[in-house]
Amino acid sequence: MCGIVGYVGRRTAGPLLVEGLRKLEYRGYDSYGVATLHRSVSVLKKSGRIPPQADLGKGLKGKIGIGHTRWATHGEPTDRNAHPHTDCTGRIAVVHNGIIENYAKLREELEGRGHRFLSDTDTEVIAHLVEEAFQPGKLQEAVEEALRRLEGSYAILVIAQDEPGIVAARKSSPLVLGIGDGETLAASDMTPLLEYTERVIFLEDGDVATLREGGITICCNGTAVQRPVEQVTWCLDDVKKGGFPHFMLKEIHEQPQVFYETVRSVDAREMAAQMRASPWVTLIGCGTSYHAGLVAKYLLEAHAGIPVRVEMGSEFKYFAPPVRGLVVAITQSGETADTLMALQKARAHNCQTAAVTNVVGSSVTRMADHVLYTRAGPEIGVAATKSFTAQLAVFLQLASRLSDGALDGAIATAHLAMGDALRTELDGAVSLCTGAKDIFFVGRGPFYPVALEGALKMKEISYIHAEGYPAGELKHGPFALLTPETPVVAIALPGPTYGAMISNIKEMKARQAPVIGIGDAGDTELADVVDVFLPLPDGPEAVHILTATVILQRLAYHTADALSRDIDRPRNLAKSVTVE
Repeated sequence: MCGIVGYVGRRTAGPLLVEGLRKLEYRGYDSYGVATLHRSVSVLKKSGRIPPQADLGKGLKGKIGIGHTRWATHGEPTDRNAHPHTDCTGRIAVVHNGIIENYAKLREELEGRGHRFLSDTDTEVIAHLVEEAFQPGKLQEAVEEALRRLEGSYAILVIAQDEPGIVAARKSSPLVLGIGDGETLAASDMTPLLEYTERVIFLEDGDVATLREGGITICCNGTAVQRPVEQVTWCLDDVKKGGFPHFMLKEIHEQPQVFYETVRSVDAREMAAQMRASPWVTLIGCGTSYHAGLVAKYLLEAHAGIPVRVEMGSEFKYFAPPVRGLVVAITQSGETADTLMALQKARAHNCQTAAVTNVVGSSVTRMADHVLYTRAGPEIGVAATKSFTAQLAVFLQLASRLSDGALDGAIATAHLAMGDALRTELDGAVSLCTGAKDIFFVGRGPFYPVALEGALKMKEISYIHAEGYPAGELKHGPFALLTPETPVVAIALPGPTYGAMISNIKEMKARQAPVIGIGDAGDTELADVVDVFLPLPDGPEAVHILTATVILQRLAYHTADALSRDIDRPRNLAKSVTVE
């Protein structure tokens, strides 16, 4: 979940690497560091986030370098544990994303042979293993020798004194190479590359590449290979705030367009046919993607009559139920470790596999038999927003194709209603939430997973404890926690459960809990019973799923903003979870 970046070319590497790390901070921001190569290897690194006007890198000479922004796994986020890490001689420097599972054993062996360790990280063993194998002019061979000893996941960049380039390697962690004009780059994702090139290469598991000013060579298992050069469709403006105070708010406001572009670009016919032919459909995801799967379950079962099971990726690897038919992985980044391991298990059971993802060339796209791409573009805010609604767009299309176009009308107007939801007044609801220590989010049917997602957004960025429940379940235990200081956000829309929802809300009010009600714009009954009423634009249920989602995202955002939280980089979290 760390971010790494490397550069070889005609420019001074230090400042370029620091700016690249800024674009990767959503992947980790416990510490940062840069190593450059001039006559020798020079390293600067520090715990904490990169200051707005950091001069780190300006004093480093050289046109070859590597950088790292960290999400701590092994060792506290201190200066000594920040990357890059070096060998005993200081001639070799390494940055690493992933986890080396056998590092303790390797460290013991290396210390027994006289190596001195300066950090508590698993990464440092890589530098010492490369040191033992290194011969002048053969850095790639030394890296390949070191990799044979590693167990776990890694994307690494290595530089060494007197070597004219960078060696890059990956296994179960993303790494993309950029081909510029007389320069080559490497990074954990495309965002640091967009300023310099639109041509990229996605390394595959087992690849080891050498980057030089004049080009890139790639080997896999000791054999030279060619990986396709792909054209990036994102542009530099996509990773800028565009006048918004936070990336998250910008990305919330991009959702109508993202939904519109996704539903019009995705071709769901082949996957729809697979679903119809499969004896069972299983959806796998983590966090927000898991919630998208829960909404998809409702849509596919209610509109297409297809039974669907939804499993958490982190549990599926170890406790997979009997599985057959089609298994669909839902992952924004395409690199979520738990989801990838779950998909590998499905393949081991000879299941047909598919993926819903936002990133062309990501690991899941090479693993799945079939892929449906969302069109969310780069999402920088750690809390997922537009990637969630893009995933819902894909599943709405699938459900509509499987039900002879039953949802086409809703899909055609949803982006307009989402735009209206961006203008709903939230001040009263925000005031209730900012003073709370605990908040409950409740709904029924498809609005239960929407409530789960609303609670997740609230806890992620405001640090207020929040829980999502089916509305009828509060009286089976959580009612004990209701007080005048415990707000409840209730989603109550027309449908078969509306009467039960009104009764549930009255039960909450009887316990003196303040209630924020989200309902149809003309619903005077709901408006009369709740403390704060948030109206949704008129529309069918499928549209209300999307507009309620937008309202809950905005409620979390404005609550966090009122509490002066670090919204784009919430504590202890990272965007792309590439470790188990």
